[in-house]
Amino acid sequence: MTSFEEAETEETVTCLHLTFYHPCQDEKMMFRCLNFCKREQVRADETAKFGRDPNICNYNLLDTRVSRIQFSLQFYRKLHTSEYCFEIKNLSKKTKLTVNQTELGYLNKTDLPWKCIICFGDYQILAEIQEGESMDYFETHLHLAEAPISQERCLPSLPSLKPIPENGISSNLFLSQDKSPTEIDENE
Repeated sequence: MTSFEEAETEETVTCLHLTFYHPCQDEKMMFRCLNFCKREQVRADETAKFGRDPNICNYNLLDTRVSRIQFSLQFYRKLHTSEYCFEIKNLSKKTKLTVNQTELGYLNKTDLPWKCIICFGDYQILAEIQEGESMDYFETHLHLAEAPISQERCLPSLPSLKPIPENGISSNLFLSQDKSPTEIDENE
């Protein structure tokens, strides 16, 4: 056997990409303690904590409006599958956290979708999961956004909720910004 055949198969590592944005990030520098340069390994049995307390949190946000521990991310494997996921838990008593507009109160938790926007206060974090196979650890890769993270730009396309006429041709009448229903005569 050659050394190529004897070499162990390299397993891929799950990577959680987190893109941070705050409207005052240039003036207040609240992200200056985050490492945006390289991927960081986190043991699978550790909980990644985000907040302002550097003695407790792995990821520090330098802002007095952020809770000592704002939220945590826990890596886990789904029961009876080989699929790895993250669970997000709100650890702030003062601030609600939203994940794709689903509100989490204190100690509420939910599975993190493969691509989502996490919001609390003026903070926006785009989270994207890159799947891997390793059971021992995962990686985080932090990024800084220059502009607000918009729902339309970042989330997977959802089916359009605009009415489609029977003839299949969209009319500008349906694209009106008016929130109230508009009645249209079929003979027009």
